[in-house]
Amino acid sequence: MFKIRTGVAVAAMLVALAACGGTEQAADKPAATGPRVLKLWHYEGADSAMGKAWAESVKQFEASHPGVTVKLEEKAFEQIRQSAGMILNSDEAPDVMEYNKGNATAGLLSKQGLLTDLSPEATKRGWDKLLSPSLQTTAKYDERGVMGAGKWFGIPNYAEYVMVYYNKDLFKKAGVEVPATFDEFTAALETFKKAGTTPLAVGGAEYPAQQILYQLALSKAQRPWVDALQLYKGKVDFKGPEFKYAADTFADWVKKGYIGKDSAAIKAEDMGVSFIGGKYPILVSGSWWYGRFATDIKDFEWGSFLWPGNTMNAGSSGNIWVVPENAKNKDLAYDFIDITMKKDIQNLLGNSGGIPVAADPAAITDPKSKELIENFNKLSTSDGLAFYPDWPAPGYYDVLVSGVQNLINGTKTPDQVLDEIAAPYNENLADIGN
Repeated sequence: MFKIRTGVAVAAMLVALAACGGTEQAADKPAATGPRVLKLWHYEGADSAMGKAWAESVKQFEASHPGVTVKLEEKAFEQIRQSAGMILNSDEAPDVMEYNKGNATAGLLSKQGLLTDLSPEATKRGWDKLLSPSLQTTAKYDERGVMGAGKWFGIPNYAEYVMVYYNKDLFKKAGVEVPATFDEFTAALETFKKAGTTPLAVGGAEYPAQQILYQLALSKAQRPWVDALQLYKGKVDFKGPEFKYAADTFADWVKKGYIGKDSAAIKAEDMGVSFIGGKYPILVSGSWWYGRFATDIKDFEWGSFLWPGNTMNAGSSGNIWVVPENAKNKDLAYDFIDITMKKDIQNLLGNSGGIPVAADPAAITDPKSKELIENFNKLSTSDGLAFYPDWPAPGYYDVLVSGVQNLINGTKTPDQVLDEIAAPYNENLADIGN
């Protein structure tokens, strides 16, 4: 999700890395004297499943590390997305940080030498045994910054996927059943629109709208297409049936009123708040909203279901813990990551509306959480996780935001938008030698 650095910035980065090359051993060891502080960054809300689990992890860390305090800085998603490369290339880098997984983000920073190789710790602490092969995909990156193989540069401690959230009260009022097929889903959208309700809560200014575009593409996709797009195992035709159908259908949904024309300027948070307030019957987004909805929705019944008809869905491991190469307390960072992988923390995450990677299944007692985890397991066991649309190339997040905004505003045709998103993808392929 980060734009490629300029030549001057890269040169400065290399000088900085060379200058600190001799401090690697010191960074992994405790300071000789004085109080120590673990500097932790993440962007999860306090009421989210991850926020609750990580707050408990902080308590356990401080209890097991006398004399060490945790300096937690809760950053906005966009803050970290836009400035991580610059911050990690300075002495202001945190010791451990939640970061986006994928080629465009963690892969790019690993290639630039800004992240610590966690391979020895993954083996030593057994993280490689706790994470299934599919979840390890986003933890490992090769020398090109391509995920799926190479060294461990991040550790995921939860999983996630995109689903359809729905307001059960509004569905009942409109006489709409939970759709089992895509045709039934579009019929439900039409029913709400005819009743004067815009059916979909959409955030076009950030990630949510592009996830709808990707879900539409995945309705025509199989694993080889996903591997070609995400892992560069083949060529991608952006005018092929997958993206062509997605762009055409998305634009059609705008024309039909299923997606509001004002949604181009709406951010993810405002989208979520509008659904919590009962304004929209449907919201398409990730499992990271689950805990928030469980806590904040008071005035109606709600539920979720998998996007109807798809064998492939957006999803993967969750965001990953990374340890910056410039971190001052790497040993503490490793200990903190290890605590987040403990059974009791994983169980707390699962019972709070998250998808744990190492929980005791019998310990997950919340009914909604069980439903959430069962749906994820359906995708995971059927090889149905297709990652996310902004992962393939640096800066691709902004490209896709612009593309869907053009579809919503009608300022470009679907074919023009496809050309717009194809160009930087193909440029990146050329840059890495594919």
